[in-house]
Amino acid sequence: MTSEQILQYIFSGITVGSIYALVAIGYNIIYNTTGIINLAQGEFVMLGGMIAFSLSQIMSLVPAVVLAVLITGAVGSLIEIVIIRRMKKSSVLGMIVVTIGISIIIREIALFIWDEQIRALRFFTGNEISSIDIFGARISPQVLWIVGVTALIVIALYLFFRFTLTGQAMRACSSNTRAAKLCGIRTSQMVNLSFMLAAGIGALGGCLVSPLTQTHYAMGSELAIKGFIVAILGGLGNPMAAVAAGLLLGLIESFSISFLPMVYKDVISILILLVILVLKPSGLFGSRQTSSLKDF
Repeated sequence: MTSEQILQYIFSGITVGSIYALVAIGYNIIYNTTGIINLAQGEFVMLGGMIAFSLSQIMSLVPAVVLAVLITGAVGSLIEIVIIRRMKKSSVLGMIVVTIGISIIIREIALFIWDEQIRALRFFTGNEISSIDIFGARISPQVLWIVGVTALIVIALYLFFRFTLTGQAMRACSSNTRAAKLCGIRTSQMVNLSFMLAAGIGALGGCLVSPLTQTHYAMGSELAIKGFIVAILGGLGNPMAAVAAGLLLGLIESFSISFLPMVYKDVISILILLVILVLKPSGLFGSRQTSSLKDF
């Protein structure tokens, strides 16, 4: 394997891993605030890409992406108000089943609205044949958008949770809900905000990846699984570790196709999940079963 091929695999792994990380961060934001594992997170990615595509037919790309993120965030907020908030007394398993049901409903609605056709946003910079040469490896300019925006999201979340009153209130809810209520924090609003943030981040990820991988009504299920694997790999409840775990899984998948058929790529991800659950249930970067938003 030449150095150019190695670099190509690395760039491919970082690109895919960044998308996995965005999905996993959405899982962690909701889990930290509510204890819920939201298996509908992948559908937010799909919704973002689909809505942005539809809006881009009647307006320029930037406002289409912004509106897609806001609309999907509103959908996440509505789901929490209408469904999740009414299920407070349900068990953890019951809540997981509910989020699976939400995922199916969103997917069927998307099928009704956009049918089975595959759609793709325009490239943010250049087009499908544009490429940048980096030490002999060629990548699409869209890859730089994906990696750059992912990095900005991580930094923005760190600043939000560390230095804003709302972020600190969310951290308080994740640490001790009862104490947060006694301090006057409206925990229901914090939970709603967590769903809104997770949905919006997922939607932005869907917009970023759409020009490269295209968008389909059924793409959310695979992303939900990969995002969940990354969340477990990093340590469920640890948003920062999700980024490292996402990049690690992306690199493993990328290099695996050099010696295994591509159809086995998903099998490798599942095997990694099983091994981590058996050997280190808290995740590679976690020292306990859960951690709070203070890890930011």
